This record gives sequence, structure tokens and C-alpha cells, in this order.
Amino acid sequence: MGIRRKARIIALQALYEVDLVGHDADEILARLLEDDPLTDGGSAFVRELAGGVLTNRRRIDSIIQTYAPAWPVAQLAVIDRNILRLAIFEMLIDNKVPVRVAINEAIELAKMFGSDNSPKFINGVLGSVSAKSGGERR
Repeated sequence: MGIRRKARIIALQALYEVDLVGHDADEILARLLEDDPLTDGGSAFVRELAGGVLTNRRRIDSIIQTYAPAWPVAQLAVIDRNILRLAIFEMLIDNKVPVRVAINEAIELAKMFGSDNSPKFINGVLGSVSAKSGGERR
């Protein structure tokens, strides 16, 4: 598994814990990175992803609500909600990876951590976000 995928997994784990129980993000990230050390670049990527999602959470949740109106954000499965947040951050705010990469990574996370229906749901929402927000950037 590549460093960036491992970094996304750690960022997702941190976001999940923050969302579920409200622990301090910096403490969670320090613990997770101690348990599963990454290169300096990988650790920086984890912090960039998690921090970016947390900083932009309201904006991202509004985007989720727009493209998945049948599912109130608060009622989404915690893991699905945070996979979507992570991917939408990468797609629309961070703009450092191609949209298709962000979507594919989100689907892989959904396969690893979500329910049987998660990959299809994640793909559908992110496909709509991509199509209505200008599609592929790169």
C-alpha cells in the first residue's frame, strides 16, 4: 500500500474519532501516527487532509447535503460521511489530485471500512459532485 493511501486511512480514522466521540484532532493524529509511523511527507499529508476537512467541515457538509438530499448529513453512517468529507476536500478545496483519483481513493476506503452499500453510495454522490462542479480538473 502506498504512503498516500496509508495517509488517507489515518486521516479517515482521525476524522471518524473526532466525529464520533469529539476527541481532540491533534491528540488523535499524534497517537495514530505514533502507532503507524509514516515518512515526514506522509505525516504532513495526514495533517493537511484532516485539518483541511475539519476547517472546512460546514462547507463540505453543505456540499454533501446538496448532492445527497435524501440523506441528512447527520444521519449518514459516520464512516460514509467522513469518506465523503475527505474526498470532497480533495476534489473541491485542496485541488492537488485529479478528481478521478480522489473518487477512486474514496471508493477504496469505502470498500475497506464501509458497509456493502458504501462504495456505490460514495461513488454516486462523488460522481454527482464532480459532474455538477465542473468535472475533471486534470
